[in-house]
Amino acid sequence: MQFSGKSVIITGAGKGIGRATAQLLAQRGAEVVAISRTQSDLDSLRAEIGGRSLIADLSKAEEARRAMAEAGPCDMLVNCAGTNVLESVLDMTDEGYETVMGINLKSALICAQEFARARVAAGGGGVIVNVTSIAGHRGFQDHVCYAASKAGLEGATRVMARELGEHGIRVVALAPTVTMTELAAEAWSDPAKSEPMMARHPIGRFAQAEDVARAIALMLSDDAGMVTGSALSVDGGFLSV
Repeated sequence: MQFSGKSVIITGAGKGIGRATAQLLAQRGAEVVAISRTQSDLDSLRAEIGGRSLIADLSKAEEARRAMAEAGPCDMLVNCAGTNVLESVLDMTDEGYETVMGINLKSALICAQEFARARVAAGGGGVIVNVTSIAGHRGFQDHVCYAASKAGLEGATRVMARELGEHGIRVVALAPTVTMTELAAEAWSDPAKSEPMMARHPIGRFAQAEDVARAIALMLSDDAGMVTGSALSVDGGFLSV
């Protein structure tokens, strides 16, 4: 029970990586505060793992701040809420840009800010894990806003680590490869697109949500006590070869 007595806020906890992380951390003893915009997802998750749940549309700043205030001063934060709108550079729309940046970057910054303020008021300490993507390191077709949002969050992670370190708060980015969630299935369902991509992974497969959840748990744990400001690639070797 590695996280017994610890509490963790997980955004985007209703589906995909966020849900797998909530399940794993609950199994390892953490009290989970799950945030999602879909009530049915929160209800089914609470039936599985207990804990607390908060419904919020994190693209709206006031809802993000309200949810974080209701969550209270927890020990850890996992910024996992994410979305994508598949648009090329030439076809990018204002709506697509605002949707992707609002969830992937703006909401993560707001949640991290509110979490850090609460931790400083409580005397310091704590961990933030920002879930980014290898799309912030490589150029993928039709991912212009998604790539910008994830690269931006990694840059912000380094600033957070620098500014919050004096308060004992670690901040880490975690960049998964293609992870087989509902969101990824939309982008990578075409074998003509997915097979060449998979062939670039030395490990020979895409990630499962549980693979990423275990890496998040490692970064949250005391075993990673000297890790801050870094971006850990959970990519089956994609970026290394």
